Amino acid sequence: MLPVNDPQVIADVLSTPARWAIVGLSNNPKRAALGVSLMLQKSLGMDIIPVSLKGEDVHGATGYKRLADVPGPIDVVDCFVNSQRIGAVVDEAIAIGAKAVWLQLGVIDAAAAQRAAAAGLRVVMDRCPAIEAPKLGIGR
Repeated sequence: MLPVNDPQVIADVLSTPARWAIVGLSNNPKRAALGVSLMLQKSLGMDIIPVSLKGEDVHGATGYKRLADVPGPIDVVDCFVNSQRIGAVVDEAIAIGAKAVWLQLGVIDAAAAQRAAAAGLRVVMDRCPAIEAPKLGIGR
């Protein structure tokens, strides 16, 4: 069985201070990534790193165009891209040595999740931290 969505992994990832690269994060208020990243930053105390095609800064954090452009280690790669593009993002997460990948609601790619798990990354798929954290009583 694919090791995804283990409740203990979700709790650990959400309760451990970390650097989260948010792939697909922009300043577009119509995109869920904007609110979820703010919750990660303000409620959970995570260091967020916006990653998008434009590489724009968001919530006071410096933006980058690719995961490989981000200086320093990344703990969690949070993916707000469609399922058809997620395989490449997961492969980048593996290549940069991320510790976990979090595929947002509706983002599903079992093969990519399996590659991540095989590479030693913790995997959460088709879940949202803004929904999961309150369920677990995590956050301010």
